[in-house]
Amino acid sequence: MIKNKITRRDARNIEGGFTLIEVLIAIVVAAIGLLALVASFATAIQATQSAEEDLIARQKVLEAMESIYTARNAQQIPFASIANVAQGGIFLDGAQPLKCAGPDGLVNTADDVVCTTQAGANCPGVGAECMVLPGPDGTLGTIDDVTMSLGNFTRTIVITPVLLPGGAVNNNMAAIAITVTYTKDGWPARSYTANSLISSYH
Repeated sequence: MIKNKITRRDARNIEGGFTLIEVLIAIVVAAIGLLALVASFATAIQATQSAEEDLIARQKVLEAMESIYTARNAQQIPFASIANVAQGGIFLDGAQPLKCAGPDGLVNTADDVVCTTQAGANCPGVGAECMVLPGPDGTLGTIDDVTMSLGNFTRTIVITPVLLPGGAVNNNMAAIAITVTYTKDGWPARSYTANSLISSYH
């Protein structure tokens, strides 16, 4: 009968634990995972902080687009006027403050006016639109409501002709791109853009 002898060295190997290198590798892997988690939290917080402005920018783009279609449908302006000033139309070139529509009912035109609050006072800032938001009590229409100026927003309307396959201009169609851009302290400028085609037919 042969007996197996277990030496002290073999017993130490059976009971062996993690080496220092294995522990360090595990710490590095855990640190990388925690950093990725922290980065995702930072991205979520950033998205939450700009959510209100993003929603306003989107709404202002859609309002401007809808007003152009409404003016076309109501034959309020001739189709040839749906162009930028540089092309003989009525829409101002370049970024414009979010002023209120003038008598023509269209924004980004020469007759835009300074916006006023519901109480009749001029909106704070550069006369751009303003919004009344609920104050600390969370209820709109109470004494602690806050007036938010949209003076940090600009709107750009670019209207370009649509070309036919041969390269000629289609006089019955135009491409519209509306961009609302806003700035916020400590943040890069953010924009929302909508593109559409509009025809002379309604």
